[in-house]
Amino acid sequence: MEMNASRLTQLLEFYREDPADAFTIYALATEYLKLDMNESRRYYELLLAEHPNYVGTYYHAAKLYNDLGLPEKAEEVYQKGLKISRQEGNMHAFSELQQAYNKFKGLDYEDED
Repeated sequence: MEMNASRLTQLLEFYREDPADAFTIYALATEYLKLDMNESRRYYELLLAEHPNYVGTYYHAAKLYNDLGLPEKAEEVYQKGLKISRQEGNMHAFSELQQAYNKFKGLDYEDED
């Protein structure tokens, strides 16, 4: 926990220095996932609002919404992420989002035997 606290302190300092840096916001959202899901949500929502082309956000934000019991919001974020990643030509992110979305919708066809 000590390492997480110092990493979080450092990230918060980076954020104070440059609150518009998408990577720092993303790192804060990810770090807070382990500590405070609502604070994590706040940073993911900031990314979605202010940095909509930061495609790495969509997978994690949608999963968080689903974990928080907000499946409609999760679906909305998955769909927007699929659209944005396709527009950005980021087929790796698109593929990962498509797999996660299919699993979310119960459409993954993997053998469970």
